[in-house]
Amino acid sequence: MTPLDILIMAAGKGTRMKSRLPKVLQRLAGRPLLHHVLDQAAHLQARSAIVITGHGAIEVEAACAGAAGTDGNFDLKFVRQEPQLGTGHAVLQTVPHLRDDGTAVVLSGDVPLTQADTLRALVAASGGEQLALLTVTLPDPTGYGRILRNAGGAVQGIVEHKDANDAQRAITEIYSGIMAVPARLLRGWLARLTNDNAQGEYYLTDIVAMAVADGVPVVAHHITDALQVAGVNSPLQLAELERAHQLRTARALMEQGVRLADPARFDLRDDTRTGVRGELLCGQDVEIDVNCVFTGQVELGEGVSIGAHCCIANARIAAGAVIHPYTHIDGEKAGATVGEGALIGPFARLRPGAQLGREVHIGNFVEVKNSTMADGAKANHLAYLGDATVGERVNYGAGSITANYDGANKHRTVIEADVHVGSNCVLVAPVTIGAGGTVGGGSTITKSTAPGALSVARGKQVSIANWSRPKK
Repeated sequence: MTPLDILIMAAGKGTRMKSRLPKVLQRLAGRPLLHHVLDQAAHLQARSAIVITGHGAIEVEAACAGAAGTDGNFDLKFVRQEPQLGTGHAVLQTVPHLRDDGTAVVLSGDVPLTQADTLRALVAASGGEQLALLTVTLPDPTGYGRILRNAGGAVQGIVEHKDANDAQRAITEIYSGIMAVPARLLRGWLARLTNDNAQGEYYLTDIVAMAVADGVPVVAHHITDALQVAGVNSPLQLAELERAHQLRTARALMEQGVRLADPARFDLRDDTRTGVRGELLCGQDVEIDVNCVFTGQVELGEGVSIGAHCCIANARIAAGAVIHPYTHIDGEKAGATVGEGALIGPFARLRPGAQLGREVHIGNFVEVKNSTMADGAKANHLAYLGDATVGERVNYGAGSITANYDGANKHRTVIEADVHVGSNCVLVAPVTIGAGGTVGGGSTITKSTAPGALSVARGKQVSIANWSRPKK
C-alpha cells in the first residue's frame, strides 16, 4: 500500500455563513468542521495532512495546530492559497510538499462526515495507479459537478454546473469533491490546468479529462449515503447537517438498546474546553428523555434514567441512578460521579469534582462543587456544598452553605457521618462537624464541633412590642 498524503481545501471565506469565523471553523457536534476532516488522516494512518488555507489563515492554522482528536502520527503542514483562484489552484499549492511515491487524497474542510471506510475503499480503487473519484447520486444535483460517462459507462470527465448544458445538468451522478490520485500523476496534471471556463478559475476536476487523454484509468467509487459528502455553506445547511449527524448517533445508541424518548431531540457533543471527544457509553435499559445534551465522556450505568432537558458533561452515573429534569452536571477535567441509586434534581447542579456515593439525594436548586458525599447523604433543597467532605447519612438542611472562600484561598469543610445540619446554616471553612452532631437552624459555625454535640450559633431573638415602621 502506497503512503497517503491528505490534502484538505480550507481556504474559502464562506460568505453565506455571514460570520467573522472562517467557515471551516464553524462547529458541528461541538467541534470545528475542519477537525472532523483532519480526523480522517488519523483513521487512514496517513503520512501527512496538508491543509490549504486562505481566508482567516492564521486563525485556521492555529485551530488546527491545537485540534482535539488529531493525534495521529501524520505530519501536519499548511500552505497558503492567496488569492483563491479555484480548486485546482488550491491543490497546486501543495505540490512542493508532495512526494511521488504516495497517493494524494483530496478532501474539503467543510465536508465533515465522510466515513473512514468510504475513504479506504476509494484509496483501494485508486490502487496507486488510477484516478479514483467519490461519487453519489442526488435527486437535486444543482451546484455540483456532473460525472460524464461514455456509452460503455467509463468515466470521461466532470463538467461543473455553471459550464454544463441542459443535457449535462440532467445528470444526477455528481462528483463529491473527494478523490484519490497518484501524486506523481497529479503533479503533471496540475501544471497543465487552465482557467478557460465560465468562472475563470482553475478547476481540479479538469484533471479527469487529462487522465483519460493520457490513458490513465478513471474509476468512480459510488456511494448512496449523501450525508457523507454533504458540505456546509450556510447556517441552515450547518443546522441540517447537525441534526442529520445527531440522528445518526441517536439511531446507533438505540440499536444498542438505549431508550430515547425522541431521537430527533438528542445531542452528543465534544467538549471544546477540555478537548475531550464526545462519547456516550450506556448499560442496559438506559432511558433518556427529550432535549438532553451530553458533552465529552459520559457513562450511564444499567437502568439509569435521564429526565428531560438535562445537560451532562464528563460524568459517570452508576446503575439505577435517576437524574430528574433540568439537572446540569459538568465534570470538566476533574470529572463528576454519581453513585448507584442516587436521586439528582430536578434543577440541581453538579460541578467539577462532585463525587456522590450510593443512594445520595441532591434536590431542587442544590449545587455541589469539588465535594464528596458518602452513601446515603442528602441535600434536598436550596443548598450549596463547595470543597466539602460529607459523611454517610448526613442530612444537609435547606438554605445551608459551606463558606469555602476567604477572598484569597479555598478551604475545606468536613461533615462527619450522621450529622444533621439545620436550615439556613453557614459553615465557615476550615471547619469539622463531628460525627452524629447537630447544627441548629440559622447557625453560623466558625469552630469545629465535638461528635454528638448540638451546636447553635445565632443572635438572641429580640422582639419590640408595638413597634412602628418609619414613614415618609
